Amino acid sequence: MSERIGIVAVAQTKYQKSRPDVRESELVYEVVEKLLTETGLRFTDDGTGIDAAVTCSHDHWDGVTISSWPIADVTGGHLRPEEKVAEDGIFAAYYAFIQILSGHYDVVLVTAHTKESQTSKNLIENSSFDPVYHQMLGLDYTMCAALQAKRYMYKYGITEEQCARVVVKNKKNACKNPNAQEPAELEIGDVLSSRPLAYPIRYLDKKPTSDGACAMILAREEKAKKLTDRPVWIEGVGSCYEGYYIGDRELGDCENLIKAAKSAYRMAGISDPKKEIGVFEISEEYSYQELLWTEGLGLCDKGRGGTLIESGATALDGEIPVNPSGGLLSGVPTNVAGLSRVAEAVIQLQGKGGDRQVSARKALAQGMCGPCGQLQCVMVLGI
Repeated sequence: MSERIGIVAVAQTKYQKSRPDVRESELVYEVVEKLLTETGLRFTDDGTGIDAAVTCSHDHWDGVTISSWPIADVTGGHLRPEEKVAEDGIFAAYYAFIQILSGHYDVVLVTAHTKESQTSKNLIENSSFDPVYHQMLGLDYTMCAALQAKRYMYKYGITEEQCARVVVKNKKNACKNPNAQEPAELEIGDVLSSRPLAYPIRYLDKKPTSDGACAMILAREEKAKKLTDRPVWIEGVGSCYEGYYIGDRELGDCENLIKAAKSAYRMAGISDPKKEIGVFEISEEYSYQELLWTEGLGLCDKGRGGTLIESGATALDGEIPVNPSGGLLSGVPTNVAGLSRVAEAVIQLQGKGGDRQVSARKALAQGMCGPCGQLQCVMVLGI
C-alpha cells in the first residue's frame, strides 16, 4: 500500500451477561466517549475531527428495522456520513479501512454492539437458514457446530479432551483480562462434565450469552501519527464466503479461512505466520473452532490443531499465543466478536495488555459469521 492506515485508539465495555440498565445507544456511548476523551477528536466537518462512522449492528438482534438509527447521534451520524455493516464487527473495520484507502475520508469511527440477553439466540440464528428446507428443522448455529465438530473429530481424530483444553486455556487467560465476562480456573473434567447441548458440544464448549460494545478509530497515516505515538498499522486483510447450504460444504476443513488468510498474508508480506506473527486473537464461539481455525490460519497442518494445543504452543507463555484475552468463550457478544479481536490485537501491539501482555510486533485478528464459520475475515496488524 502506498499509504498506511492505522488504528489509533480502541475501547471496549466490560462484557456482561446482561445490561438491562442501558439501551443500545447508551451502551455504544460508553465506548465512543472513551475514544473521544483519549484522542481529543470531535465530530466535525472541517477536516479536523472524525469524518465518518461505520457501525455494526443487526436488525434481528436489536429488534428494530435499520438498527443503526438509534445510535446515529452517539456515533456522529446525524446528518453526517454513517454506514452500517450487518455482519461481524471485523467487517466494519475492514470497510472503514477501505473507505480511507479510497480517499473519501481521513478519520473514521468504527463501532459494534449487541445485547444478546434481550432476545432468543436460537430464533435469531434460525432466521438465517433457508426458509423452505432448513428453518422448519429448527436449526441454529449450535446444532450446525455440533455437526461440524463431529465431522472434524471423525475425519482427523480430534478428541473431546483436546477441545476441552481450549476452554481451560482461554478461561484461565480471561482471569487476566478486566473486560472478560466469565474468567475461571477450570480442569478438563469440568468441561467434559458440563451440561450437554448438542453432541459433542457441551455448555462450557460454547460462548456464553453476552452484552457489550467495542469501538475504534482508524486514520490515514499522516493523521494517525498526530493522534498517537503508537499507531497500529493494518498490513493485510482478506475475506472469503463459503457455500450457503452447510450440506454443500466439507465441514471438517475450513477452506474459506485458508483463502482469507492467504490473501491477508500476501498483502502483509507474510510467508510463515507461525514465525512472523507474535499473537493471534481468533473467534472461537465453540471450543473445537479454535483448533480448526489455527489449522486454517496455517499454524499447523490439517488435523493437527489438537496436537498443537497439547504442545502448549498456544498458551499465554507459548511460542504462538492464541487468545491471551480469553477469547469468545470467556464472553463477547455476537457481532462485537470480530471487532473485539482487532481491539485485543491492538492492545497487545501497543503494550497495554497488562497481566496478559505478550511480546509481539505483529498480530492477527480473525472474525466470522454464519453457521460453521461461513464467512471469514483475517486482518494482520503491525507496529
